[in-house]
Amino acid sequence: MSAAPTLVVIGCGPRGTGVIERIAANARELYGDLPLDIHLVDPYPAGGGRIWRPDQSPLLWMNSMAEDVTMFTDETVELAGPVVAGPALHAWAEDVRAGRVTPDAEPAVLAEIRGLTGQDFPSRRLQSAYLRWTYDRALAALPPGITVHEHRTTAIAVTGPRGSRQRVRLRDRAEPLLADLVVLTVGHLDAEQEPEQAELSDFAARHGLIHLPPDFTADTDLTALPAGEPVIVRGFGLAFIDLMALLTEGRGGRHENGVYRPSGQEPVLYVGSRRGVPYHSKIGYTWTGERPPPPRYLTPAWADELLSRPGPLDFRRDVWPLVGKELGHAHYHRLFTAHPERTALDPEVFDAKYAAADPGSPELADLVAGAVPDPADRLDLDALDRPLDGVTYESAEALQEGLRDYITADLTRRHNPDHSADLAVFLGLLSAYAQLIRLGDIGNWWHGFFSYLASGPPGPRLEQLRALSRAGVVRFLGASIAVEADEEHGVFRASGATVPGEHIEARALVEARLPDPSLRHTASPLLRTLYEGGAAVTDTGLLSVDPGDSRIVDREGRPHPRRFALGPFTTARNSGAFTRPRTGGPAFRQNDAAARAALGFLRDLSCHGRLAS
Repeated sequence: MSAAPTLVVIGCGPRGTGVIERIAANARELYGDLPLDIHLVDPYPAGGGRIWRPDQSPLLWMNSMAEDVTMFTDETVELAGPVVAGPALHAWAEDVRAGRVTPDAEPAVLAEIRGLTGQDFPSRRLQSAYLRWTYDRALAALPPGITVHEHRTTAIAVTGPRGSRQRVRLRDRAEPLLADLVVLTVGHLDAEQEPEQAELSDFAARHGLIHLPPDFTADTDLTALPAGEPVIVRGFGLAFIDLMALLTEGRGGRHENGVYRPSGQEPVLYVGSRRGVPYHSKIGYTWTGERPPPPRYLTPAWADELLSRPGPLDFRRDVWPLVGKELGHAHYHRLFTAHPERTALDPEVFDAKYAAADPGSPELADLVAGAVPDPADRLDLDALDRPLDGVTYESAEALQEGLRDYITADLTRRHNPDHSADLAVFLGLLSAYAQLIRLGDIGNWWHGFFSYLASGPPGPRLEQLRALSRAGVVRFLGASIAVEADEEHGVFRASGATVPGEHIEARALVEARLPDPSLRHTASPLLRTLYEGGAAVTDTGLLSVDPGDSRIVDREGRPHPRRFALGPFTTARNSGAFTRPRTGGPAFRQNDAAARAALGFLRDLSCHGRLAS
């Protein structure tokens, strides 16, 4: 019989680090001085994990400003455990400069820290140092009875009956770890190739072509993409931005005063997507004046009512109309309070009529048209989502110029506080995300829309994209991109709806996106064993977890007493393991609930002598 209960945490990137921080915060209240062994399993360094590991290119940036990144709770987070304050990334950098903190970082990273301001977009390797410091601080805060063991390897299976210890098999260890409780925080998943991707890879192999399927850009071998040749890129989000940086500056090119100086080693990137435009730029100013209003429509009571309805939810029918109305409320509240000279109705009258109008109704549209004279000041979510719908250009060159103008307009607006209603919508999106997590699996459209509007690249990245377009290194394909494998000619062919009749042929195709977070197609043997062992999975392949404490749910609807899971592969997926300060941090709330449930379970095992062999 073990002298202490054993907890195994699989995955120790920022999500696993957040769980350890919450265990440390809650241990004295819920666990006292009892002994506990915690085993952390991750092949990558604890703190940053795979995505935020220190050994990656300095060209790979975060897509958040340093002042918008924290790993610590504050009073805006709804949690049962204690708030434990800690510095946001920019404040941590100030502590490093003042000598109050000594991070574990290479000299080049220390030099970056010394120059970091709150409005900078740090490199991911700098964020790795912050995450590692957070992890070390969490370990130091654990009570003396809790011992931590790190295993730099991969967990390949979790087995065991519901009522006794679990067996965690590791790749390079014959004997499994015996765990009284297991927490999975494995982050984004590797995926087996979907049927379309497998067919494209087979086609490429037959014809000596290059096909790079969905993957993490930092882990993709890009050396096979030849200089000077066309490469079709499908995907215009953050994975494309990483790809763009690595294939241009990463091959010796330089950006100088808004002009790109090629090295001659770059391929020519022909990029398109469903929308045909890049994600919207991160907003480049901070909130001032009256605080944004609390959610009016997306309330806990609204979520409770939706969850009480029989049958599955339809996102577009049951959820999206009120999300749109909530975002409109945020937008117009800011417009009327911060820019009243651009409105034409008493704000209280507008507010009352807006509240009474049905979402998407003609009455609501008429109200907005009469109260907000300039169409540029009105919130049109459909136009934001699909700016190229119904738009065509007569030539490929006209499209290049049109997209450069679009990027310029987006950069101008997203960096001008005269349009601060856009920032209000961004904050409204964060609030909406926090409520929508409670609804479980609502499909992928919402997560894609959120990322497109709220989690886009830094402004400087779009400036670089525009310069690369002018230099001819990036070429835009437009919206509704389709890729064809031409067996007769042995090439990939891509075309879009924005320039009818135009197409590009290439011997290389890159899928610039992450693998889908589906357990049905995961390449992870660990998660496959959970799926094959009876864990419930939604129609889109997400692992079902109890919304209260993140216990894994089986196909009979029973939460597993000894297995927890948190992260983007679960039905409680959210916008990130870290967040902006003072925005509620739903991941922090989940971490706290899971940590408290785990500590309570392990305490009862220890106190009642029910440790099983």
